[in-house]
Amino acid sequence: MATTLGAFIAGGIAACGAVTATHPFETVKIRMQLQGELQEKGLQPRMYKGPFHGVSVIVRNEGVRGLYRGIGAAYIYQMTLNGCRLGFYEPLRQTITSAIFTDSKTQSLPVNIFAGATSGIMGAAAGSPFFLVKTRLQSFSSFAPMGTQHPYKNAVDGMRQIHKGEGIRGLYRGVGAARLVKHLGMKEGPALHLASSTASGFVVCCVMHPPDTIMSRMYNQNGNLYKGVLDCLAKTVKTEGVLAIYKGFLPHLARILPHTVLTLSLAEQTNKLMRKFENKILSSPIESQV
Repeated sequence: MATTLGAFIAGGIAACGAVTATHPFETVKIRMQLQGELQEKGLQPRMYKGPFHGVSVIVRNEGVRGLYRGIGAAYIYQMTLNGCRLGFYEPLRQTITSAIFTDSKTQSLPVNIFAGATSGIMGAAAGSPFFLVKTRLQSFSSFAPMGTQHPYKNAVDGMRQIHKGEGIRGLYRGVGAARLVKHLGMKEGPALHLASSTASGFVVCCVMHPPDTIMSRMYNQNGNLYKGVLDCLAKTVKTEGVLAIYKGFLPHLARILPHTVLTLSLAEQTNKLMRKFENKILSSPIESQV
């Protein structure tokens, strides 16, 4: 096991590798979630009809660059979220387990869940401003604008404009709707990784997509269109119908399944490399004294 810092870095790098492959579907998902926002059913546009149709529409009108809008902010968010999730999970689990049981290696489902939820909350809170900027960058389109449009030049410009116009509170707008990410422990083996990740990814997507839709809308809003999570949910369902909270479900599913598999697979390799690096660096002073 790498040190906490090593695991943080390894987890972040693995997540960045995964998000590079899945970012286009995230862009389509966000635009579909904002598509027809607070418009009655018969008046809602259907510019993006699904994950692959959405990708083709964006590439045709905005180029590949349009699919990767906000990728810089996505990298920072993934480094923060998954770095915390993978880096702090084991130290938290061991600390809590040692306080309750005599052996820190004892496996306890409640402790594992608590450690996973806590590390996920820490990552989500720290990464919220970057997710905010990422969402606004991805939603922007001069060809087919969806929801409120934010013409930021890049992530840095977005952070600067939000801080200037809305203050620190603006950077954390919608943080209450942020997803709680659980740490999923997997045994070795690509087949098990694939099967477990596919099953868990589908369930997570079904359960978490409605809050994800609310989160996207709250992050993207200007002013006080929504007063809070419940207000956003009520307005969305009342105006667009219950199924509106599942807008963008297919691109979400198309993103989350490969993202989970890639993150876990890459994390295994980056952790091995980080352990080798740390063993070489940390053992050098000791060896030099011998």
